[in-house]
Amino acid sequence: MKAISRFIAPVLGAGVFMTMFVPHAAAGCGPGNLQGPFTFVTPVADARTFTPAAVPSASAEMQQPSLVGMWSVQLVSQGNATSAMPIPDGALVDFGYQIFHIDNTEWENSGGRSPNTQNFCEGVWGKTGFNTYELNHFAYQYDSISGSLTGTANIRYQMTLSPSGNSFTGTFTIDVYDTKASHLAHLAGTLSATRVTVDTVVTAIP
Repeated sequence: MKAISRFIAPVLGAGVFMTMFVPHAAAGCGPGNLQGPFTFVTPVADARTFTPAAVPSASAEMQQPSLVGMWSVQLVSQGNATSAMPIPDGALVDFGYQIFHIDNTEWENSGGRSPNTQNFCEGVWGKTGFNTYELNHFAYQYDSISGSLTGTANIRYQMTLSPSGNSFTGTFTIDVYDTKASHLAHLAGTLSATRVTVDTVVTAIP
């Protein structure tokens, strides 16, 4: 329970359960050393609104709020209480800053992972419907003692952007694999994010 990878942070980052299977393993962008007492989060919505730039000849589709930009994100455990590595519902699995680029690539700095075990990871995103999106994100996992590569974590989001374009919510899954691509662990939960703007100020770290 002590050494869960970066996906389940000590209330956490993006590479979860490698430590369930490999001693001292850690992931980049996923959970870290998850152990009680657990931290439970109460998402706080950002009341500011985001107004997309007007494009004179743009269609209604183009006028919709965009996922493009920088976000403050939190991942919360849901439905993992009876898994091989039990995590209570409501426990913070990861948090950090994410940037969704206009070319459909994505980048994250995980706050739940120490830099010496790799806390940066990236992915690709796409639009699936009206204000709905998906993300396919990858993170390498490393042994926290030797620094050797131990596997890969695949994080997937299903997201719904708010009408204001100022926040999004959704679900996530994290699947961990060893270097031979053998599946080792699965984690799921809910996510929430608020847009970072030029007016955003520093708030307490989860």
